[in-house]
Amino acid sequence: MRNIFRTILVCFAMLVVGTAAPAFAQATRTWISGVGDDANPCSRTAPCKTFAGAISKTAAGGEINLIDSGGFGGVTITKSITLRAVGVEAGVLVAGTNGIVINAAATDKIVLEGLDLEGLKNNGSVPPLSGVLIARAGEVLIRDCDIRNFDTGILIQTADQSRVTVDQSMLTGSNNGIIVNSTPGFGHLKLFNSLLVGNTTDGVKVTGANNDVFIANDQILGSVKSLDILSGGLVRSFGNNVIPTGDPPTSTTPLQ
Repeated sequence: MRNIFRTILVCFAMLVVGTAAPAFAQATRTWISGVGDDANPCSRTAPCKTFAGAISKTAAGGEINLIDSGGFGGVTITKSITLRAVGVEAGVLVAGTNGIVINAAATDKIVLEGLDLEGLKNNGSVPPLSGVLIARAGEVLIRDCDIRNFDTGILIQTADQSRVTVDQSMLTGSNNGIIVNSTPGFGHLKLFNSLLVGNTTDGVKVTGANNDVFIANDQILGSVKSLDILSGGLVRSFGNNVIPTGDPPTSTTPLQ
């Protein structure tokens, strides 16, 4: 009788294990909401609350979308992913920490679109803090983002080849708008259609041999130096930029 009872228990246990629902599987598209909960699966009908809560439930190459406006917190990105907000307020308000850290594989592609990053005037922090810190990635697109009140709005500091594009964005109120300070020759920035205003020290700073910046249709105003070019860095300018102070571009392509 005992052997029969044991056999029944073993079979029951195997049945339970075999049919138990797994933890939330990663989805290619997830959702967050100002009234969500990170215990949710981040689906459209059961959204998460923060970027950090959603990213672990989003598959590599997937996308996190916003249902409504809210504050969604800082996040560290370690894989190809898109954080996209269209038509809503996508707040990332942080104090004493970086806003978004990108430390992915050297081939990964990351998109940040429609985000609003606020650093609460923590300028002069030790170590310095950035709105977006790019430590490693193959390609990064930052589009239609507002980044303000950090030590550096966007810091590109990679040890692998990284190509960063910033388009239709505003960076203001930081010590430095954008710094490219990668291993020499590995940092590549394209800055299009953007406003960098009131960043105290530098609008755009590039340092390190053959780290390069291309600027087109940008206004870089209200800094001690609109451009600060050091240690063999390069700035190539199209002739429709407003860059009233600092170093001249390494080369300028005139308007036709």
